[in-house]
Amino acid sequence: MFSPCTRCHALWLFGGVPMFDAADGQLRPSARVRDGESTGVRVWPVGSLLRAIADSLEARFNPVAVQGEISGFSRAASGHCYFSLKDDQGQIRCAMFRRAASLLDFPVRDGQLVELRGRLGVYDPRGELQLVVESMRQAGQGSLFEQFLQLKVKLEAEGLFAVGRKRALPMLPKAIGVVTSLGAAALHDVVTALQRRAPHIPVVIYPASVQGAQAAGGLRAALLKAFERKEVDVLLLVRGGGAMEDLWAFNDEQLARAIVASPIPIVCGVGHETDFTIADFCADVRAPTPTAAAELCAQPQSVWLDTLGLIFSRIQNGVDRQLQSCSQRLDLAASRFSRPSHFVIRQQARLASHAQQLQHARLTALQRMTSQLQAVESRFPKAIAGAVQKQTLRLGHAQLRLELLNPRLVLQRGYAWLTDDQGRAITSVKQTRTGQPVRATLVDGEVDLTVCAPRLI
Repeated sequence: MFSPCTRCHALWLFGGVPMFDAADGQLRPSARVRDGESTGVRVWPVGSLLRAIADSLEARFNPVAVQGEISGFSRAASGHCYFSLKDDQGQIRCAMFRRAASLLDFPVRDGQLVELRGRLGVYDPRGELQLVVESMRQAGQGSLFEQFLQLKVKLEAEGLFAVGRKRALPMLPKAIGVVTSLGAAALHDVVTALQRRAPHIPVVIYPASVQGAQAAGGLRAALLKAFERKEVDVLLLVRGGGAMEDLWAFNDEQLARAIVASPIPIVCGVGHETDFTIADFCADVRAPTPTAAAELCAQPQSVWLDTLGLIFSRIQNGVDRQLQSCSQRLDLAASRFSRPSHFVIRQQARLASHAQQLQHARLTALQRMTSQLQAVESRFPKAIAGAVQKQTLRLGHAQLRLELLNPRLVLQRGYAWLTDDQGRAITSVKQTRTGQPVRATLVDGEVDLTVCAPRLI
C-alpha cells in the first residue's frame, strides 16, 4: 500500500491513485481526491485502522479465556514475559507484564498446557494480534512435554543417565568434532570460541539437520560417521535456542541410545541455559550453551603457554643452580691442586689432631681400667671372706641335716636294724620264719640271732 516517491514526502496509493498526501507529516486528502476522483472506498491511515481493529476486538471478544501449549517462553530483564500459545490449528503471540508474572505460583516452561485469561489487542509497532495475559493457570501437561517426561523416566530407569558411566573429557584433545547444521548460528559460536581459545586444535564438522522431522536421523548418522572415522577425541553436539518443538530432535530415543553407545566423549550444548533435552542427560557433559560446550573441551592456549613458560623457567633455574654448584666445586678442587703444600699441611694437621685424640683416648682408657682394678682389689678380700663364710654356713647346715638322717642316731635310742642272711632289711614279722638266722645291728656292733617263734602284734 505504501510506495516511496522522488519528492521529500510519501504518497498513500490505492489502485495507483494517490489518496492522501503526507508531505508535512499530516494526512490530508490529495488534490486528485479533492477534485472528485474518489473511488468510493474508504482509505484508512494505518494507525487509525489498527485502533479500529483494536476497538472491535475489545467490544467483540474481551475479556477472553484461551487454552493451549506454551512455546518460545522468555522472561525479559524488566520482568515481562513473552511467548506463543498454540494448538494443532494455530498460535497467538502473548505478553504477560511484570505485575501479572509476579503472581505466578509455578515455573513456566515450553510445552506446558495452560489456561490464560486476558484481553486481545493489536501491537501497533508491528501490527500484530496480541493477547495481553492477566492470569495463567496450569491446565495439565502439554503433549510434547508429556512425551518428554515419559521418555526421561524410561531411559533413567534403564541407567542411561547414570553418573558412573559418564567419562571425563580429554585434557589435551588432538582434534574436536562438531555435530550441527552448517547454517546454524551455534556452529559460528563454537568455531569462534575454539579459534579464540585453542587455534592449534583442528575442528572437524559433521553436518546434520538440527530441526524438523528428519533431524533426529541425521544427527544419529553424523554421530555414527564420527564414530567410524575416529578422527576426533571429543564430540560437540550443539544447537542454538528455540521452542520445545524446535529442539525436539534432541529428545529422540534412538539418538539418546547412540550417544550412550558412543566410544568418544560427547559434550551436549543445546539451546539456552534453561533448556534441557534427553541428549543433555545422556551426554558425558552437559553445557548450558554451544559456546560453553566449546570452552569446556578446550583449555585456552594462553593457559598452556603460561604453564610451559613456568616449567621452562623452573628447569632453567634448576640447571643454573646445578651449574653454579658444579662451578664452585670445580673452583675449590682447582685451588687445592694449585697449592699442594697447603693440602699436605692440612693433612699433617689432621694427622696430628688424630694422634693427639688417640693418645688422650688411650690415657683415659688406662686410667679408667686402673681405677676399676683398684676398686676390684679393695673389694676382693671382703668378697672372698663373705663367700667363704657363706659356704661354711651352708656346709654346716647340710652336715646337720645329714646327721639327722643318720640311722645310728636311732640305734642309740635302743633300736636294732635286722637283716636276713642275704643282707636284706627285715621290716615285718611276715618276712621271718622259725629257726631263720637273722643279724641285728646295734649302735656298737652286730649280733647273730635265730628266730624262735614269730608273732604278729
